[in-house]
Formats: sequence, structure tokens, C-alpha cells
Amino acid sequence: MKNTVLHKAESRGEANHGWLHSRHTFSFADYYNPRRMNFGALRVLNDDTVEAGRGFGTHPHDNMEIISIPLEGDLEHKDSMGNVSVIRYGDIQVMSAGTGIYHSEYNKSKDTRVKFLQIWVFTNRANVTPRYDQITLDPAERHNKFRQVLSPDEKDEGVWIYQDAWFHLGTFDKGMGADYTVKKSDNGVYAFIIKGSVTIDGTVLNERDGFGIWNSDKISVMANSQDAEVLLMEVPMNY
Repeated sequence: MKNTVLHKAESRGEANHGWLHSRHTFSFADYYNPRRMNFGALRVLNDDTVEAGRGFGTHPHDNMEIISIPLEGDLEHKDSMGNVSVIRYGDIQVMSAGTGIYHSEYNKSKDTRVKFLQIWVFTNRANVTPRYDQITLDPAERHNKFRQVLSPDEKDEGVWIYQDAWFHLGTFDKGMGADYTVKKSDNGVYAFIIKGSVTIDGTVLNERDGFGIWNSDKISVMANSQDAEVLLMEVPMNY
């Protein structure tokens, strides 16, 4: 039997540090909700806004797959592996923290905000050598369809991580939609509505709502508004 969970945008945790405004779909930092710890292997989904010229100082991670998806502005990344880069809308960045990595993230602009999604997925391989990857995707390639942006296979489309997970992005005209077929039978799909309004399997979802589905082999997405943007995250429910 299909199972679902709905997380309305306004129900998320919130942290406002002045330079950083963050909404937490799942428990994170000072936001703790025992009913909102994770969705399967999806541990963190933070919707972050960073003020001009500010950012996260150097801090550590280990044994976690960390994905950043910029929504607006330019985010500068530096890490202990020697990587220095800027990620923008259309890019996707991944770090396999493995045995340990230090990194910082700053808003490169002095006058505009940066908005990005910070996502953590539990790894299926502990203590790997840390790795970093970043790619640029053409947003036009996900117009009225879902484009794969992450998978477990380094030879497949998008970036890859140490987990049986697949991420897809789609931007839809009003009245348009697409079906998504689950890759592995014991996986679930968590949909996050980046922009606009959509209906997924009969449930109406609005901007920044989250909707998890498991024990289902296919989901149907239909846009209720123009330029509706959706992120689908397929992850193992038992990891």
C-alpha cells in the first residue's frame, strides 16, 4: 500500500541569524522534531538564504553525502582538498565527506543574496576518501520533463554519490507534467516544490512544500502554475 507524508512549507523549522535565514524540513541544529528526523536516507533538506558578503566559515563534515543546489546568486566554495569554485543557478555540487573534510561557503556578491538548497544523504560506504564534484546543467533540458542530476553511477547523468539515490529536476508550464518511475522497489521519493504549485498523485503542493511517497512504483506530477519547479529525490527507505 502506498504511503505518503506531507510537510507544508510553513511547518518547517526556522533559524534566523541575521546573515543567514534557513528553513529546515528535517531536524537540524537547534530545530528538533522527533517526527521529522529524516525521510529514509535523506537526512537534511535546508532552504538557505545568505546575505551579501556573508557565509559559513570553515567547518568539518564526515561520512555524509552533501549536495548543494543554487537557486539564486553566486556561492563561493573552498575546501581542504584545495578546491575553490563558485556555484550558480544551473549548477549542482556534491561532496562525499568520507573520512573528513573541511569547507567554507560564502556569498560572493557584495550586494545581492544567495539562495540555495543544502541536502545531506546518509552514505552507504563509510570512511571513503573525500571527493568533490560540480557540474553545470542547462535548465532548458528540464523544460516540461524531469532531468536526472544525481545518481549512484559516476558514468551516468549528473553528479554521483555513495548511495542508491537519484535526483531529478523539472520545470513545467501550467497544465504540463510528467510521470516518474521509481528505480528501486524499496526506495521512496521525496518531492520538494522549489517554485509554483503542482499536483502529485492527487495532492496539491505549493512553493517549498515537501511530499514523501513510498511503497509506490510511479508518481505523477502536474503543474498548476506557470514555471513550476520540482526537485525529486529518490532515496532508500531502509539504509
